[in-house]
Amino acid sequence: MIVLMECEFFIPSATSLKDKRAVVRSMMTRTKQKFNVSAAEIDHQDVWQRTRLAFVTISSSGDAADREMAHVLRFLESNPSWECLDIQKEYL
Repeated sequence: MIVLMECEFFIPSATSLKDKRAVVRSMMTRTKQKFNVSAAEIDHQDVWQRTRLAFVTISSSGDAADREMAHVLRFLESNPSWECLDIQKEYL
């Protein structure tokens, strides 16, 4: 089972692309280290207070993949530097 999750975030404290990228890079690196997922910024690369990230996990069980994404989402939402605006999941 492959699960793709796209999350859009608003980063109110970012006053430049440099500020935004510091938050995004830090969270993507920590997420990839902590969970069995791949991650990429897929939209809003040139907008300094928004980002859209994609996370993908693969598992032999749909339940295991869904649990992993639930953990990722909980971790992402625990960061006070940003607010989650939208979440989309797709099962492949």
